[in-house]
Amino acid sequence: MSLIRLYKITKKFEAKTVLRELFFRLSEGNRVGLIGKNGSGKTTLLRLILGQEEPTEGEVQLEEGIRIGYFSQFSELHGDQSIEEILEGLFTEVHAIEAELKEIESDLGDQRETKAENELLRRQAALIERMNQIDGWNYKNRIDTVLTRLSFNSAHRTRPVEQLSGGWRNRAALARILLQEPDVLLLDEPTNYLDVEGLAWLEQWLNKLRGALIIVSHDRHFLDLVVNRIVEVENYQLQEYEGNFSQYVREKQMRIKLLQNQFIYEEELLVYEAEAIADRKEAARNPSKALKRRLANIKKKVEPKPVDRIVTGIYTGLRVKDSQCQIEDIGKAYDDQILFMELTLELRRGHRIVVVGPNGCGKSTLLRLLTLREAPDDGRINWRPGAQFSDFNQVFADLDLDDTVTHAVNLVPLAYNAQRKHVNHFLQLMQFSEMDLRQKIGTLSGGQKSRVALALCLLSGASTILLDEPTNHLDLTSTQVMERALVHFPGSVVAVSHDRFFIDKVANRMLVFEEEGVVRLVEGNWTIWQSTLQNT
Repeated sequence: MSLIRLYKITKKFEAKTVLRELFFRLSEGNRVGLIGKNGSGKTTLLRLILGQEEPTEGEVQLEEGIRIGYFSQFSELHGDQSIEEILEGLFTEVHAIEAELKEIESDLGDQRETKAENELLRRQAALIERMNQIDGWNYKNRIDTVLTRLSFNSAHRTRPVEQLSGGWRNRAALARILLQEPDVLLLDEPTNYLDVEGLAWLEQWLNKLRGALIIVSHDRHFLDLVVNRIVEVENYQLQEYEGNFSQYVREKQMRIKLLQNQFIYEEELLVYEAEAIADRKEAARNPSKALKRRLANIKKKVEPKPVDRIVTGIYTGLRVKDSQCQIEDIGKAYDDQILFMELTLELRRGHRIVVVGPNGCGKSTLLRLLTLREAPDDGRINWRPGAQFSDFNQVFADLDLDDTVTHAVNLVPLAYNAQRKHVNHFLQLMQFSEMDLRQKIGTLSGGQKSRVALALCLLSGASTILLDEPTNHLDLTSTQVMERALVHFPGSVVAVSHDRFFIDKVANRMLVFEEEGVVRLVEGNWTIWQSTLQNT
């Protein structure tokens, strides 16, 4: 049975076409991963289903009586209620039954007439049966489970949502939508701001979902584990692929040979994606062999492909010293919470370190210490003479919204000194069209601004790049280009990420935050680390 049907939908904003004559059906049991470039119309498609936008042409048909739940990456929760109070308010039927059961219990104590007593007992039995049907006895446990898995501590649970940060509000909104259990669930970037434990729980929860699901996400590992169908918004229309993200990569490689490429380097990026999928499978089977093979591949001299030639061409003039930064016995705590202690690490040329761990453990704090915006409680951080870093978060915050993309990019050192054609090719890789380059940064979407900030970091001429959740808000192609750029970056990279696919493709070391302030340096990437843990 089709729960949602889109028939010949066209959507325009003034003269700009976003979607054109598309058809789509969503049936019970479908778990759809909706992918596409930033600005391609993914969120618009969700808003059409929700009735928040009207199609310019065509018809949106919904099965009568279906309940649709929607999670946006930009939380709409406000007010002075706490998240616990908001979630309690979802169980109005449970509260009504509890109140009536309490009233019946009181009446039974006062009742002397057998007929009236029998009627009360029949009503009590019916209410108890209804509570069993809706699992009403366990609603408090369900609330506690969701909040615990999403890392809400007691302070966050009782604080008014308007006092929570944007990331915590997003998690609160996700908790609410999961407990509503709608027939159709629409999720727009649900994995942003979740740690690995929260991601794993969400994946399990969604796989048990009885209804239908549409997810907008750029987390490839998440899509691999959750969806059974990929729908790509491409050239204003929808292209559908059966299976998960890995199957999509294989099928699109075959399809793209039959179509005119919208993007000249897209097929090559898909080859890299397929190679990464094969590497992850090998690493899961034999982590030590996979690590040796990665080291052997680094030593091979292979003719670079066009994408890599563009990236390495940009970096030709960048000279990087071997030692970048010395971190000596640093510690940091807030109040009674120890984030880390006695952390010692040398950051060297070629290091691509990804920092992983649960939310609140101190990963982003470590980046702030490296940028010298905060000081450690103990130890010291010593950047070597001549070493410079570029901090993605700071670059994003400092974007001049009145500047154009092309002017902002061409002022940074590597772009300023490079041949113009090399810079243009690099910006094409980052999916900037000629029209995009002439736009003011303030008119761009959040994802497009992230791409501008990323381009500025990669072209900054800094010898170290610091990134905090860099795949958030980037589309898949931009993420793939970033990964290639980071792999070939001649300096050092430190990134905080929960994107396991990104970690596998970029990291050659990991800093793993464990309990009680312990931080461990691990050789290799995510899959190698996980496979090693399973084999010990």
